[in-house]
Amino acid sequence: MKRIALIGIVGVAIGTARLTLADPEVKGSSNSEKVKVLASYDMKEKLDGKDATVTMVEVTFGPGQAGTPHRHPGPAFVYIVEGTYELGIDDRPTNLFKAGQTFHEPSGCLHRVSRNPSSTETTKLIAVLLHPRSAKEILTPAVH
Repeated sequence: MKRIALIGIVGVAIGTARLTLADPEVKGSSNSEKVKVLASYDMKEKLDGKDATVTMVEVTFGPGQAGTPHRHPGPAFVYIVEGTYELGIDDRPTNLFKAGQTFHEPSGCLHRVSRNPSSTETTKLIAVLLHPRSAKEILTPAVH
């Protein structure tokens, strides 16, 4: 039982390190979203034939804050907890989502717009990301 708990703690630590190292803005910049890893679990199931991990994060945007364009190595499933969220992926039109709504991001898509359009309210979302266990980062900044 101690071994399972240790593996869980190590998994969360690795997930936190992956997310924090992936985007320097996550380290506490006042101009970007704040990301908190809630859980990270190695899965028995495979993703594209590879060992997989699922990582759940809470993302909070202050009024007017935006994230940097990025990609994820697997699909993301997102629930808007509070506020309004503006999303633009690949060449699709930008969409607005409100508290209680959900959306899906396909693997590897360009997450080009990620922002809180409100000048007064906070936006909070929960994202569940599936990714290969071997992925060094779960968020890769887009190259311009």
